[in-house]
Amino acid sequence: MTHKPINNEPANKQNSDNWEDKIVKPEDVLAKIQPGMSIFIGTGVSEPRTLVKELMSSNKGNLQDLELIQVVSLGDAISIKELRNQKFRLKTFFSGWVASEAITAGRVDLIPSRFSLIPKLISSRQIPIDVAFIQISPPNNAGYCSLGVSVDVAHEAIAQASIVVGEINVDIPITYGDTFFPISQFDMLVRSTEPPIYFPRWPIDDIYDTVAANVASVIMDGSCIFFSIGPLYEALSCHLRHKHNLGVHTPFFTDALMDLVKSGAVTNRNKTTFRGKSVASYAFGTKELFSWLHRNPIVEFQSVDKVFNSEEIGKNPRFVCILPARKADLSGRIALHYGKGNVTAGPGEAMDFFNGAELSKGGYSVFALPSRNLKKEPNIKISVENYNNLFNVRESVNMVVTEYGVANLAGRTLRERAQALIEIAHPDDREELIKQAKEQKIIYQDQIFIAEAASFYPSEVATKHTFKGGVEVRFRAIRPSDEEEMRKLFYRFSDEAVYYRYFAKIKAMPHSKMQSYVNVDYRTTMSIVGVVGDQGQGKIISEARFIKDKNTPPYADVAFIVDEEYHGIGIATYLYKNLIRIAKDRGIHGFTADVLASNTAMMKVFEKGGTVKAELDYGTYSLKIPFDSSPVV
Repeated sequence: MTHKPINNEPANKQNSDNWEDKIVKPEDVLAKIQPGMSIFIGTGVSEPRTLVKELMSSNKGNLQDLELIQVVSLGDAISIKELRNQKFRLKTFFSGWVASEAITAGRVDLIPSRFSLIPKLISSRQIPIDVAFIQISPPNNAGYCSLGVSVDVAHEAIAQASIVVGEINVDIPITYGDTFFPISQFDMLVRSTEPPIYFPRWPIDDIYDTVAANVASVIMDGSCIFFSIGPLYEALSCHLRHKHNLGVHTPFFTDALMDLVKSGAVTNRNKTTFRGKSVASYAFGTKELFSWLHRNPIVEFQSVDKVFNSEEIGKNPRFVCILPARKADLSGRIALHYGKGNVTAGPGEAMDFFNGAELSKGGYSVFALPSRNLKKEPNIKISVENYNNLFNVRESVNMVVTEYGVANLAGRTLRERAQALIEIAHPDDREELIKQAKEQKIIYQDQIFIAEAASFYPSEVATKHTFKGGVEVRFRAIRPSDEEEMRKLFYRFSDEAVYYRYFAKIKAMPHSKMQSYVNVDYRTTMSIVGVVGDQGQGKIISEARFIKDKNTPPYADVAFIVDEEYHGIGIATYLYKNLIRIAKDRGIHGFTADVLASNTAMMKVFEKGGTVKAELDYGTYSLKIPFDSSPVV
């Protein structure tokens, strides 16, 4: 090779096991193979390509009816064309990338299994292995070589195989963790003539960037995250760089994750297992990533029984399992990706991390997808029952995210789930989803839908503020799916608070009334709710709105209310000043309002906003508040 290798460890010539005596040509290895043998091939980027290519191209008579076993096939060395003959058959635990099309065609056998259980299947010889082809680094002075960027089940494969062959590649990094083997454990060695498999970084389009930003909004400081491969994660890395003390426990380490670690957002200090270390079983990416991983002490590579172990994952607090989805239906069922180009995408691959999130204190799962596919077809469907790779554990799906927002499904009824998912579907698809949901009796038959306003949700008004006593409140525009939370807010009010807000002694707020309140036409009405609690899982504690006044067009009528538990910390004043700012941007010249004379707290809020012209009539103030003299802060 003409380039400088990542490592070229000097060998200890005094080692009693002179490893250079074991170096042979690839054809000498193949001569040892007998018909019917099972050959384990190293996984992923560490695929021993020199040995595999020689195996694929050889015409030796002994290479018949061979069974190739590989956990994940990412490379091009195992030729799908060669698998069409009777010499080889590939068994894999992973349905994506190269193997997927061949599985569909019947040329590759898929072994459905939780990844965490694969080592037991091999060590118990339920899946027998006769020969192991493993890519390794050159041995160091002590006679130890590294598995580099792919640990997976190499330990179990080497322990079971009667013939163990190491392919020495000077271009793979030496990594830490459960990666080292004495060179004495290899029966034969070959020198690699092939570089490792490098993969370019994924391009990020605007939609995936927005999806990733929405995912990042529900990841809190101190969370431990699952990270994988593809445009979602490439974009997510950029949006997580402002976070603090993140942890990493993931199957794949990538360039995007390298950037996130280098940004300082990842410290791993809150993890319970492998504290202070980012843990993975594979690396996948560019030469730059491999160079950065070489002898990097803050990244540990472990076998899949540790990385995919749900109990180990669950020991880390706030573990967030972030998975890309292909489709989602209104009940919360998820269709995962399949086919070439997809990694850790199948239910078997995802379930271990999904369960780990369930076991984690404060953990949760997030499924992310664009609202439409590249063909402009909807990704939010009435049902995904007939799709491949169905992740049918809807009861445990916490959040679904698109570029239009976050649907929190935890603890919600099927009707509430459907409403939340419709809200994050593409605006042009929502009316049809409402129609289908009514036909299936998933939502109320009288459910309101303002078709003309579907595209006008004002996401730009979202803000966050910390009030007295450290109370953090997130503010956003109201949504139809807020109906239940707004009903709960109503029933928390005292009779006096209800009277102040509605000028009547209202005792009940049924669906028929509340759905009219939460379904607003954002072209004429602005309603902002305040939410406390974890992102995507909080409760509404305030609401403020203005409605353009038909009788006095430059003005809008304003009203708001705050949960009595949160009075006196400044929420009403903050809401009011925000409404002034938004109203000015929309060309409104001022507010009008009616306030009971006994409601002195509300009068003080309006007076803080600027000049108030008030007329008292039968115990009620009619207010007119021009903006010209109203400060906006």
